[in-house]
This record gives sequence, C-alpha cells and structure tokens, in this order.
Amino acid sequence: MIKFWLIAVVIVIADQLSKLWAVKSLLRGPIELAPFLNFYLVFNSGAAFGFLDGAGDWARLLFVGIAILVSFVIIMMAKRLGANDVQVLIGLMLILGGAIGNLIDRVRQGYVVDFIDFHYQDWHWPAFNVAESAISIGAVLLVLDALGIGFSKRFRNPKSDDQDF
Repeated sequence: MIKFWLIAVVIVIADQLSKLWAVKSLLRGPIELAPFLNFYLVFNSGAAFGFLDGAGDWARLLFVGIAILVSFVIIMMAKRLGANDVQVLIGLMLILGGAIGNLIDRVRQGYVVDFIDFHYQDWHWPAFNVAESAISIGAVLLVLDALGIGFSKRFRNPKSDDQDF
C-alpha cells in the first residue's frame, strides 16, 4: 500500500518544485513552448477557473478548509480500500497530492501559482499547474472506475470475498 501513498508524495514534490521554477523563471515573461502552449505566470487567489478570485481572506480560508476536509476524507477512504483497488487508489492519491500541493500554496502565500497555459489563437484555457493536472486525472480515473471502465478489475483476485454488485 505504501506505493500508492508515494504517488501523493511525488505529486506534492513535483508540484512544489515546478511552482518554484515557474516563479523564478517566468517573472521575466512567458515562455512559448508550442503554438498552443505557453508557460505564463498567474497568481490565483480563487478556485478552479479563477472562481472567487479576489474575494478576500474568507475565500482563502474556505479553500483551505475544503482542501483539509477533502484530504481527510480521501485518507479515510484510501485506508478502507484493498491493494486490488488499483485504479481507485491511484485516482485518490493523485487528488490527494494535488489538494495538498495547492493547500501548501494557499497557506504559505494566500494564492496558488498557476503557469500552464493552453490556447488557440486568442482563446486561452485558464492557467493551471501540476497539482490541478493530478486532480483532474485522478477524477477521471474515479469516474471511469465508477462506470466500470479501467484497469482495477484486472488486478482483483477472483477468489476474494469482495464481490461487485
């Protein structure tokens, strides 16, 4: 089970290191990687897509509280799962790592550092970071598992007592 918890740790470390790099490297301006992808520094005090950006300390405290609650719930859920629930565990650990990565930003500086900017001509997807990427991938894995699509079923022991109903 430790290998699953390491996923969350790796996400937190990758997220924090990438944000340190972004702040040091992108203060001079954006870096164009491809015609559709830039690294562009954004300090987001809101939630996803800038929701409640600039709303003040109450919003920051709300987001910190939500991140702590979600992290606690994920930890409790993960402890109840078996090692055969691979897809769900990976999804939960990706979400946990992302939630903790952004929580560190909010507690330390009051905002989240975003820097990945996908765009098409003048249309830009809201900037995001490694933590938010992990949360999104983890959520997709959980939805796919709920729909019965994915790889967890392949790892289940057919002689085990846990039955799918």
